[in-house]
Amino acid sequence: MANSSDNKLSLWSLTALVVGSMVGAGIFSLPATFGRATGGFGALIAWCIAGGGMLMLAFVFQTLAQRKPDLDSGVFIYAKEGFGNYLGFAAALGFWAGTCIGNVSYFVLIKSTLGAFFPIFGDGNTIPAVLVASVILWGFHVLLLKGVKGAASINTIATFAKIIPIFCFIILLIFAFKNDVFALNFWGTPDLARVGDLTHLNDYGYVGHAALAVAPAAEPESLFSQVRSTMLVTVFVFLGIEGASVYSRYARQRSHIGIATVLGFIGVLCLLILVTMLSYGVMLRPELAALRQPSMAGVLEAVVGRWGAIFISAGLIISVLGAYLSWSLLAAEVLYSAAKSQSMPKLFARENRQAVPSAAVWLTNVTIQVFLILTLFSDYAFQLALELTSSLTLIPYLLVAAYALKLAWTGESYDTDRRGHKKDLIFAAIATFYALLMLYAGGLKYLLLSAIIYGPGTILYIMAKREQKAELFNKAERILFIIVMIAAIAAIWSIATGVITI
Repeated sequence: MANSSDNKLSLWSLTALVVGSMVGAGIFSLPATFGRATGGFGALIAWCIAGGGMLMLAFVFQTLAQRKPDLDSGVFIYAKEGFGNYLGFAAALGFWAGTCIGNVSYFVLIKSTLGAFFPIFGDGNTIPAVLVASVILWGFHVLLLKGVKGAASINTIATFAKIIPIFCFIILLIFAFKNDVFALNFWGTPDLARVGDLTHLNDYGYVGHAALAVAPAAEPESLFSQVRSTMLVTVFVFLGIEGASVYSRYARQRSHIGIATVLGFIGVLCLLILVTMLSYGVMLRPELAALRQPSMAGVLEAVVGRWGAIFISAGLIISVLGAYLSWSLLAAEVLYSAAKSQSMPKLFARENRQAVPSAAVWLTNVTIQVFLILTLFSDYAFQLALELTSSLTLIPYLLVAAYALKLAWTGESYDTDRRGHKKDLIFAAIATFYALLMLYAGGLKYLLLSAIIYGPGTILYIMAKREQKAELFNKAERILFIIVMIAAIAAIWSIATGVITI
């Protein structure tokens, strides 16, 4: 791509890219998602784990931007530099595939949101819904082909536009917050005897008789189980934290990359915690769990009436479309960078007259279109896409954190400047542990489903190596490839036999 001064991004544009990438569908689904999983105490623990782990990852990206300024392609290039060609390719493939499936989840949520007002869209998996989503998809395709700088500018505007409804939601819930409702939700399972005392509040939607109808009758889950069930969701809402790093070569100043990453992360973390915790002070957990997505709309409707649902729904559509644009930019950039580094077929390094990697954009949008069609055959498309996206993207995150740990452990790049060496070592170790913990929390199912993409997707790597007439794998890479293919075959067999349901 072109790298002229007029195509450079300022600190605030980079920060908006990070925020725009992270604030998408996930934040609008938090009240019901957390309501189904845990109470206020479990939510606080979950956000402490997620916030701490992702903050360490943000610091890792900041450190790598400073220590390795020559590596200017973010997620993919760090994995390749640290662990070789095949794992570098795997990081690029996983990140790209995760963005594609994440974009599908965005479209599903848009269609489900519209389905609350126009039944023809249903839960986002009807033929009219897919047709409308396809029109939006190819409209953005045309926009992307016109240039990254213009698309990034539109993303900056969309980022501010979508933050407004979220801020309004938070402010209104601060005034509607009820301490006694929050206290009932804090430990996870409301005391039904006390719920009965609060039904008089239902004129304002803080709690109603519906809470009694949907209150869980089974024994409450352990706190560990409650927190674990939120982990992939917390990963999903932070995806995009690498946005400034991926576009590091567009930064006006190298120091802006780390600053934008940390600023964007802290701002988004505050929003996520407020949306989650304030919702526990407005409706009881069983009522939160019963809300359809986007559940933020249901919460605000309970407080201010029908216009609240319409307001949040409009904000969601703006938010998701802006995040879709950000993720599409990231996906195309990773394919392009991988091709330039000879880890993908050279076809994806081709640019059009606007210096846009057109082949990468085409492959990205064709892949999204295929997955959109597949949503017609899935009853749980949004949840599946959300958790599979998180699982796919955790592999690249793990490799980035492990590379930073390797640098700090061996002392590479610290020979002439040892400032912050111990701090960097600790942060990288925590980030690596966090990524491993999240993969464990996600469970074997999503690792196996990820293998279906990582295994057969290796054909792109094989094509690239044949173009270069280079050796495919070294011994360790060959063993890893065999393991991934066995996992992919096991996943396909499990789906066919019903062991894994999608």
